[in-house]
Amino acid sequence: MTAPHQRSRRLVAIPLGMVMATALAVVPNVTASAAETGRVAADATPLSYVVNVHPGHGPSARVKKAIAQAGGTIVTSYDRIGVIVVHSSDAGFAAAIRGVRGVQSAGATRTAPLPAQSTTDVGTPKVLTAEEMADVQAADGQDPLEPLQWDLPAIKADKAHEVSLGSRDVTVAVIDTGVDDTHPDIAPNFDRDASVNCVTGRPDTTDGAWRPGPTESAHGTHVAGEIAAAKNGVGVTGVAPGVKVSGIKVSTTAGYFYTEAVVCGFMWAAEHGVDVTNNSYYTDPWYFNCEDDPDQEALVEALARASRYAEKKGAVNVAAAGNENYDLAADEITDPVSPNDSTPSDRVIDPSECLDIPTQLPGVVTVASTGAKGLKSSFSNHGLGVIDIAAPGGDSTRFQTPAPPATSGLILGPLPGGAWGYMAGTSMASPHVAGVAALIKSTHPHAPAALVKALLYAEADATPCTDPYDIDGDGKVDAVCEGPRNYNGFYGFGTADALDAVTK
Repeated sequence: MTAPHQRSRRLVAIPLGMVMATALAVVPNVTASAAETGRVAADATPLSYVVNVHPGHGPSARVKKAIAQAGGTIVTSYDRIGVIVVHSSDAGFAAAIRGVRGVQSAGATRTAPLPAQSTTDVGTPKVLTAEEMADVQAADGQDPLEPLQWDLPAIKADKAHEVSLGSRDVTVAVIDTGVDDTHPDIAPNFDRDASVNCVTGRPDTTDGAWRPGPTESAHGTHVAGEIAAAKNGVGVTGVAPGVKVSGIKVSTTAGYFYTEAVVCGFMWAAEHGVDVTNNSYYTDPWYFNCEDDPDQEALVEALARASRYAEKKGAVNVAAAGNENYDLAADEITDPVSPNDSTPSDRVIDPSECLDIPTQLPGVVTVASTGAKGLKSSFSNHGLGVIDIAAPGGDSTRFQTPAPPATSGLILGPLPGGAWGYMAGTSMASPHVAGVAALIKSTHPHAPAALVKALLYAEADATPCTDPYDIDGDGKVDAVCEGPRNYNGFYGFGTADALDAVTK
């Protein structure tokens, strides 16, 4: 049950009936740095780099001088974690700066010159029509489109809302493509002070800078609504409709999530009182970042420092597991899409040594997706010891049909411009868990991030392996689940439970 791999990132959800999976063919391994492959700045157009030094009060005079001498210009420096963002047109910049005393690692964050080349989004949302909205009959106490949200009762969020909607003192940051805070489902709960544009790697607090442009992805807005769409008699209801949500925009206009932007996003969340971050993407251009490559090693280190710092400051970092039906605990995986901002090539990687970031970073809550029947979604990545928890992310309606009155197996949420529509993917599962984490934080306001995570796992509903897993019914096993009922490769500790989050 495979489909051609589309040039897309985790943020791009499947349209109706589409399965995003990848055949695991074994091909020769290719692991070369950008400089070694000659893909860097042949026309002297600058690339972006991260230079990792000892955390402290800023880069030393020696490092600053060396950066300049190597042809670099410092864009910004995150001194508390020792990550410097640099632009340089010199293809040998990273190799030159790595040898400087005080530099621990350095690497190009992309393989294409600035600005990134354009790409085409795949899996645009299925917009709900006026006729479809008019046909919905909501019960007393429900928002108008809530009957179509099979995902809420799947994690007992509807029952949880009878107890608590969450606290206004809790903020969830959506690190994503941007959030339309003017949407009527999002505006009541939007936290402007915790919102920012981080695309360049440096915070831009211009009013509205966190919003997606007219041609940019609706992804972040949909995610924000899944978490905290207000229970206000309009549209849909979020998992935690009483908490605040902020937008931290980190994707370029072309839809790339580069390391310097994501580092900025985590650091902004850390310094602005965010309780939970949602990360429904992978950091471009490498799906998996191999630490034996000096460029990719530096990217992993920079993001690990930033995510650890955010957790240290109190944020629970939640991330999507990915949409390729990969077994992230396998001995090897074929990655056919990296680097996705220039010329990808098939390479065989070991997922224990080549990491999907931020998904596989230490401390990050890794979320698999389930469909309307509670089974692993056809596209969802999995893997014993990698997946922490599962939540509804939707699936093809043909594979997992919801009970009426819901009609689509995908996830309904807000879209920019005041619309609503369906999307699916682990991108949609992650915000469900982020919402449950926000409810736990609301119930236990003084709980540190480690305790919130512990409660999230302890309160999850144990979900046994689906064995055999033949989601399309063709008689062939589509994925193999390992592990016992209360901790396995499909569902981790189980399916997120919103009711326990507000009652225990």
